Amino acid sequence: MWNMWMKTAMLGFEAQQVIWLRTLRMMKGGAIAEREARRMVSEKAIAAAEIGMHMLTRPSADAAVNAAVTKVRSKVRRNARRLTRKG
Repeated sequence: MWNMWMKTAMLGFEAQQVIWLRTLRMMKGGAIAEREARRMVSEKAIAAAEIGMHMLTRPSADAAVNAAVTKVRSKVRRNARRLTRKG
């Protein structure tokens, strides 16, 4: 239980970083901001579908939540790395 709580808390912290980085990117405007906004919306739709599949295919609610949080955290960390690269 503690491990799941920590994973969820870390997801919250990491997601806040990505929100901040995306906000900065979108404040610049232009094509980069439009591309980031489209990416953000499409990621949410894909994540919702994936989480639904986790809920249907896992043997328990705990297993489904654990799998979903793990997957979402990896995507959030990839976004953070992409948004902090120079270029």
